Amino acid sequence: MFGLFGSGNFGNEGSLEAMVGFLRRERPEADLSCVCGEPEVVKRTFGIETSPIRRNGPAAGLSGRINRLLLKIPGKLADFAQTVSRIRKSDVMIFPGTGILDDFGERPAGMPYDILKWCLAARLVGTRIAFVSIGAGPIRNRLSRLLMTSAARLAHYRSYRDLQSREFMESVGFDTRGDAIYPDLAFGLPAQIRSPRTRPEALKVGVGIMAYRGWYGFAEGGQSILTGYIGKLARFVVHLLDSGHDVRLLIGDEEDSIAVDALRAAVGDLRPGSRLAHEQVHSLGDVMGQMALTDIVVATRFHNIVCALMMRRPTISLSYARKNDVLMEEMGLGEYCQHVETFNVETLIAQFSQLAAAREKHEQAIGERLVEFREQVDRQDACLLSGVIG
Repeated sequence: MFGLFGSGNFGNEGSLEAMVGFLRRERPEADLSCVCGEPEVVKRTFGIETSPIRRNGPAAGLSGRINRLLLKIPGKLADFAQTVSRIRKSDVMIFPGTGILDDFGERPAGMPYDILKWCLAARLVGTRIAFVSIGAGPIRNRLSRLLMTSAARLAHYRSYRDLQSREFMESVGFDTRGDAIYPDLAFGLPAQIRSPRTRPEALKVGVGIMAYRGWYGFAEGGQSILTGYIGKLARFVVHLLDSGHDVRLLIGDEEDSIAVDALRAAVGDLRPGSRLAHEQVHSLGDVMGQMALTDIVVATRFHNIVCALMMRRPTISLSYARKNDVLMEEMGLGEYCQHVETFNVETLIAQFSQLAAAREKHEQAIGERLVEFREQVDRQDACLLSGVIG
């Protein structure tokens, strides 16, 4: 299995958890391993063999100077040789979910290059490649797009988590005629037990907050984007508190703790002494447990949206990517979306009031759609067993 796992993104960890659980359940005799960003974390969490995505190149001394003098080509060649050696031991390499084919926060020399490197190595030694329920697009950098689509062409199996991912690949000239659409892998995880409903006049509102600094994060103006997002969200949270609702702050990545602190400070400036519930989480299961303590959710991260829906919580999305909107539309909640960089607080308040008034109707519709999603997950499992894993 390959991906940016172990780095504190609970959505990514949930995708890996779903795939590991499936393989252990259906192929208990298989030896599992993971190529990931933080091998020690994944090894400790899942009890499987791990290795890093990249080898440590020569950083100092004569060998380092020679490598830099030769445009780092010797280091790249040594890294690729090691990649070939490692992947040779595997029959199948699986990319389990995640937005593996987008360049959110990535430069071409990062994951776009690494994905192609590992797929080329796998093809050279006859290892089968499967992209399973992945997200694709946008890939805004042209070089990153070339690297990622080239890698996808090498796969023996591809499925996307939504129609817009497949349509994106088609829009960049990719042949998707043999590619299927199945739900995000996290929908195959067990959901938490729901808590009792609260009185409609005093709702428990989950606010999923993200340390969002724009699509690339490292680009100029990122901090001002985060500051504007926090400021508007603080005004919304104050409205909730003034209306008598309880607010619980939710995250989907360890980095989001920065945004939690910033939001608490901003709300404190507007309403000194305000209390906002927040608990530390360490997995996607923990996030679902937090969702179980809410009645309605307003969130930004994709897998916060997924967790809320898995708990049948009516949800509003402050989306940073089209994937949020597509999932919301599939759940009958398409009218409850705004973009994270441009959302209007007054519109958000109106959306919340409308959603709260129709809570029971949306809970039922979400539940019916979840049954369909579970059936689709099972169909893909059968397909993987018959045609990919063997």
